[in-house]
Amino acid sequence: MLELNGVSRLFGGLQALNNVTMLVPAHRVVGLIGPNGAGKTTLINNISGLDHPTSGIIRFAGQAIHHLPPHRIAALGIARTFQNIRLFGELTALENLLISQHGQGNATVLDSLIVTARYRMEERRLRDTALRLLERFRLAGVAHQHAANLPYGDQRRLEMARALAMQPRLMLLDEPTAGMNPVETEQLGEQIIQLRAEGLTVLVIEHDMSLIHQVCDEVYVLNFGQIIAHGTPEQIKQNPVVIEAYLGREDRVEG
Repeated sequence: MLELNGVSRLFGGLQALNNVTMLVPAHRVVGLIGPNGAGKTTLINNISGLDHPTSGIIRFAGQAIHHLPPHRIAALGIARTFQNIRLFGELTALENLLISQHGQGNATVLDSLIVTARYRMEERRLRDTALRLLERFRLAGVAHQHAANLPYGDQRRLEMARALAMQPRLMLLDEPTAGMNPVETEQLGEQIIQLRAEGLTVLVIEHDMSLIHQVCDEVYVLNFGQIIAHGTPEQIKQNPVVIEAYLGREDRVEG
């Protein structure tokens, strides 16, 4: 579904991405791991259109997208979360989900001005979708609270619910469990597994290796902007190159 071929990104003299080639097959959960500064978020930004490669090609469902702006890429069916949460803090949890669905309605400006039957029906449909997502992510009890006032774990789940409200085919999750406790992390992992069962494709950046082992079918490892390993979570765990570059040498762990 998602293909990256020879993707590189230069920032002045800094090679943030170097000839990255990877494949995210449809209906799979693919992990992307690596040490801080490896280029993981830069890669997600290039896929989602917030940034663009210096060279290389990114294709989604066979279509080249590396030159497209974010709204065009989102319209094709790619949604993302952010490492640094980007909710509308002054809006409620429910309103955050409603606003994320703005591109899915068919009502015209005139419909909204005179509040036609089509407009009212559409508003009910979008509201019902938002409420179902809040229930799904254990957020129904905070539906009318401002997003900025929610606990950090709730904000993380709300951002994932907001991405899902866009009805994507591919979800890009940038450290979705950052700041969560082990129970919350496992619960979110169950949500990701359910997304795959529902037919979505997921690319997840994560430092928590327990989540990677819980949800991922395969894993890519990025280091200094280059892919240094690819395999199943178990293969990656035992890969000496990964142990050296990402997990740390055994003789260094206890220190």
